[in-house]
Amino acid sequence: MKHAVGFFIFLVVALCLFHVISSSQLAGYSMLLWDVPEHNLQDGDIVPVYIKSNISQVYVVGIPHTEDKIEVPLWKVTDPKSKHKTKKLAVQYADYLHRYAHVALDGLPVRSEPVNTSKQVYRLRKNETIKILYKGKGQPVMVGNKPLEGDWLRILTQDGTQGWCFSNNLKLFSSNETESDIAVEDEVIQEEDDTIKGMLTSRWYPSYYSVMIKSKRIDLTMMNTTYGFDTGASSGSVSLNMPDIQISWPYGGISKVSGTTYKYDDIPLQVTVKRPDFIVVRYTDQNGKPQDYEFVTIEENISDLIIDEVSRRNTELSRICQNASIFMSSNYGELTFSSDNSFMWTGYKLLVPSLIPQGAGNSGTVSIEYFMADSLKGQFDGVLTFTFDRGNKKINFLYKLEESGIRLEDLSNVVIKNKTVSSRALSPLVLFFAR
Repeated sequence: MKHAVGFFIFLVVALCLFHVISSSQLAGYSMLLWDVPEHNLQDGDIVPVYIKSNISQVYVVGIPHTEDKIEVPLWKVTDPKSKHKTKKLAVQYADYLHRYAHVALDGLPVRSEPVNTSKQVYRLRKNETIKILYKGKGQPVMVGNKPLEGDWLRILTQDGTQGWCFSNNLKLFSSNETESDIAVEDEVIQEEDDTIKGMLTSRWYPSYYSVMIKSKRIDLTMMNTTYGFDTGASSGSVSLNMPDIQISWPYGGISKVSGTTYKYDDIPLQVTVKRPDFIVVRYTDQNGKPQDYEFVTIEENISDLIIDEVSRRNTELSRICQNASIFMSSNYGELTFSSDNSFMWTGYKLLVPSLIPQGAGNSGTVSIEYFMADSLKGQFDGVLTFTFDRGNKKINFLYKLEESGIRLEDLSNVVIKNKTVSSRALSPLVLFFAR
């Protein structure tokens, strides 16, 4: 029993001695990559390394000019080497000693190589603090045919991730700067954050929507609840939906180009914030041709506007069908309107083929597709469009509903711009149908 106790004591003492000896054995020297302010250590300091713990993910390092030892996370130091090699390595980091950065934009990518199309290894958060390690030589970031101003920087995040980040969305500062200096820098970042945040969180509609709303002329062929620009920040999908283009991409982050111009990462889109409620989106197609689209924010509910316009048109058409829906003309035949917006027109042979093509048939639909300038109001009630079933021929008339009947004025020779009739023909053909 005594022998067993003695052996146990010997084993404990031996282990303690081994620990003391092993912890005093130098494994090499490392350079700090991140400040350790509680021990007055800064990035760039070269420290002796004694132990590496893979379990705790730390190095035991010595504090220079003392006998004290501390634990430092593995990612905060370079791999241990000889003192000569570590000093030689430190030259690579010398230009950015004590240089950190605040991230100006949310979602800024960190890449595996200094190339804008290389793999993303990390997504930075806005106002996140990172360490700048050194500058690299990478592929220029292009905006159109021009390289974007900035540098590819090797950076280190606070979870130990290293990678490459383009500098145009980084606000560099020194760890030796005063709190007031950094506060001023933070104010600049916040201003830029407010600009990009406002853009990313807004719902954007085609700028011509505001013109329609102001003029109270809602073109149902050009206004749609799906038309607009989705920034992708909330939905995860960046989409450009217009009458002439419908295209989308996964959202992968956005970077500042200059001023209030931003470029989507890995997407051929660039956004310039002209005002908080007005942006210009530039899309560059596969042939390298840029196309600009203007978007605005709209306070009105687009669905309600569309519903109201449909109701207005239906109400206008229903006025024609009230009381007498059959109209007669000794020269131009019989015209009958039905409540489902269809029509029957017989006996119009005097209008063939000058106005109505041969074989157009006797039936079709009547609709309101155009608006009328204010200068014509009073003389006319609006514009009617007759679409014949055969050949799908459309014929437009100014119309005036009178007590004795309906008067139609041909618009075949009138140029209609922006869906609005602004003038009459020089020698118009006028058709009158009695009730």
